Amino acid sequence: MKTEDVVYACTCDIAGKVRGKGFPAADFEKRLKRGIGWAPTNVQITCFDAIAESPFGSLGDMVLIPDPETRVTIRDEPLGLSEDFVLGDIRHTDGQAWGCCTRSILKAALERLERTAGLSLVCAFEHEFQFKGLSAKLGSAYTLAGFRERRRFAETLVAAMRKAGLEPDTVMKEYGAEQFEITNAPRVGVRAADEAVILREVVRAVALVTGEEVTFTPLRDPAGVGNGVHIHLSFLDADGKPATYDPQARHGLSVHAARFIAGVLKYLDSFVALTAPSLISYGRLTPHRWSAAFNNLGVQDREASVRICPVSAMSDIDRARQFNFEFRAADATASPYLQLAAIVHAGAAGIEEGLECPEATQEDLSLLSEDALALRGLGRLPRSLPSALERFQASETVKGWFAPDFVEVYRLHKLGEMAYLKDRSEQEIAAAYEIAY
Repeated sequence: MKTEDVVYACTCDIAGKVRGKGFPAADFEKRLKRGIGWAPTNVQITCFDAIAESPFGSLGDMVLIPDPETRVTIRDEPLGLSEDFVLGDIRHTDGQAWGCCTRSILKAALERLERTAGLSLVCAFEHEFQFKGLSAKLGSAYTLAGFRERRRFAETLVAAMRKAGLEPDTVMKEYGAEQFEITNAPRVGVRAADEAVILREVVRAVALVTGEEVTFTPLRDPAGVGNGVHIHLSFLDADGKPATYDPQARHGLSVHAARFIAGVLKYLDSFVALTAPSLISYGRLTPHRWSAAFNNLGVQDREASVRICPVSAMSDIDRARQFNFEFRAADATASPYLQLAAIVHAGAAGIEEGLECPEATQEDLSLLSEDALALRGLGRLPRSLPSALERFQASETVKGWFAPDFVEVYRLHKLGEMAYLKDRSEQEIAAAYEIAY
């Protein structure tokens, strides 16, 4: 019997999960206008498939409208892949954006940045993940031998990325046990987050057809190496020219870039619950894990929350276009849309407030007292998800970036996620997230 192609219309929700509903591909053009039906309480499905307390209950209806620019169609028998999905926005039935739609939240943040400074955001997400079910071999960190064992997976992944409309950058055997990293080229605006979502799904699809299983969990083993998401950022002005670099300024940062970073660092402790939103995220955000533990700026420092990345005099790319900075207090238990929205809102606030360019740290901040840190405007990031949520709820400024419904929905969602894990050991919690992500 001949099969019929089905498109899956999706949203990447609060849990960072890509959920949706399928329809016949022949109806694609119609669905661009009609969308698919969506229940508001779907937003409260946690990563463990429990439904957190919902202010919507069984009431209400929304519509998920696909964005045709995000459609991914990979029908490739040699690769063994059969994928057809599209991302979209959740709207009220009158067409208005829903305050709990993560993609719409990011669009609002990007509009604020453009209004505030006339800037467009250029962004790329680096993803780390691990293969499951195999014992790690000693001596394989960063090695060709370690890569060789996954060459079929890596080459299938690169081919699939191109077919999905992504531009592969690098793929490598990372430091951790069975850990790899994949990056793709930067994109402007919401497309950068779209591609982060697409990339994760393509990785999972390729793993399935190559007989592998992967996890993006932030911390597979509480004593092991974590998996981060590193978010690279730069700006273009209204004429499309690079607007991040100023060779005469401190750290090479343009006025807008410096103020943007200052805003990110000022508000980081109050929005990190959106960028690192799982219980085990905070086992990774500790000193000496090459992640982020303080609200500091670093120059080529992989333990800074915001890191100014290196540029190469040997590159064929202009220095101003190479120049970017990296946000490191993030992982794949979050929606890329929410991560980027929080960062952009914080940065736009820094520009609006005219904040000064922060000094870059060069020492081990874990050796300094809280008073010594405070004298320099620094502080330790929250050490747990409950603490991070408390700071989010306590900041009227940060809460004001979002619709009131979203703030309460997010709180309830995370309480539901934590309730599922109540009374479990640290190892059991890590195992649950490993399965979920």
